[in-house]
Amino acid sequence: MPERVAVVDYGAGNLRSAARALAAAGADTVEITGDPQRIASADRILLPGVGAFAHCIGALRGAAGIEDALLEAVVAGSRPFLGICVGMQLLATVGHEHGVHQGLGWLPGTVTRLRPGDPALKIPHMGWNSVDPVAGSDVPAGDAYFVHSYRFDPDDVADVRATSDHGGVFPAIVARGNITGVQFHPEKSQAYGLAFLRNWLKS
Repeated sequence: MPERVAVVDYGAGNLRSAARALAAAGADTVEITGDPQRIASADRILLPGVGAFAHCIGALRGAAGIEDALLEAVVAGSRPFLGICVGMQLLATVGHEHGVHQGLGWLPGTVTRLRPGDPALKIPHMGWNSVDPVAGSDVPAGDAYFVHSYRFDPDDVADVRATSDHGGVFPAIVARGNITGVQFHPEKSQAYGLAFLRNWLKS
């Protein structure tokens, strides 16, 4: 039976780019929606995120019914979930960007500012960088496109499936069970992004 992927529209993300990338990766049906019922009934869910943690979590919680729909589908229903960039960071317990803000808490951990060891390296970290799977991970290695100033560090290092390096190693892919997050933008990562999305659609 064809699967429907819901790209969550809560006013903070590259919705159409993400939807196009999912379609190119072979998704059966992709729907951009802010309707809690459509989100709760989707087979898979993608949560994009562009901007600051404070803005994104505020927008998500300000969109009536969406957080409850996500809890129903992802936490209670174990539907496959993918968070992109700030959409990944929102999985954390707390984010320290423009103040201290409570995240979704699905993968306990903390979001803090990137602090490269080399002062010549610029923030935000912007551009292509390697994605290096940790030992035992089944995610693909390759080069992906990043745009971020903050990093998400899970409390449990077993939740880190791949890393990247910008004057210091940081998590590039996190996952636990049906929940996955990526710090890079698959929709901007060309061949690697499509390969990653194809794997996620098959998971």
